[in-house]
Amino acid sequence: MSKEFSVANAYGTGRAIFMGLELLVAPGALVPRPETELLGMTALSVLHLMNLPAPRIVDMCCGTGNLACGIAHHVPTARVWASDLTDECVEASRRNAAHHGMADRVSVLQGDLFDALSGLRLDGTIDVVVCNPPYISEKRLESDRAHLIELEPREAFAAGPYGLSIHMRVVKDAPRYLRPGGILLFEVGLGQDRQVLGLLERSKAYENIRAISNEAGQGRVVLGQAKAQA
Repeated sequence: MSKEFSVANAYGTGRAIFMGLELLVAPGALVPRPETELLGMTALSVLHLMNLPAPRIVDMCCGTGNLACGIAHHVPTARVWASDLTDECVEASRRNAAHHGMADRVSVLQGDLFDALSGLRLDGTIDVVVCNPPYISEKRLESDRAHLIELEPREAFAAGPYGLSIHMRVVKDAPRYLRPGGILLFEVGLGQDRQVLGLLERSKAYENIRAISNEAGQGRVVLGQAKAQA
């Protein structure tokens, strides 16, 4: 079954399954992909190792809220702040949080990346930031990836000339919110793992930087641990 058919089917039924949860989907917000479960499961592994009584998580570029709700479902004591830019994504995420009875633990905010969190006094308090950002270059969206935007919003895919514009901004801004030892986790496109590892290394704000591979041996998740601020 092709991804295009899966997207059409999800929009047709208004439903998609992610991390064992049935999520409500609608045009204007990216349909959750099975490959993104690797990011969600890696986040759960990190939180398990942290063994915190009430972990604090940010889901940046939350889309339908699939990661926020999936993590909150599997970690019932978690407090999650989810953020996206568009009305459609914010509405979809709020619907899913309410659908699963998580609205008291999953706050959905609207804004340009971390701007959505300003004024909430979250600086230095977050244990994990997960981010599944847009990661397709503008050039590829005009050529071999043009089919992606036939049904789904362009802003869910477009990420500048190299497909890394959002990764770059999040790498720069996440240390303000992560506590020392907190973890930043990204989904990356095929072949982007080395580039995103390099972004984390060059920032000098992270340590224990590594990539997580899928079953095919492809690096699809990159993570780094926030250093203590000087």
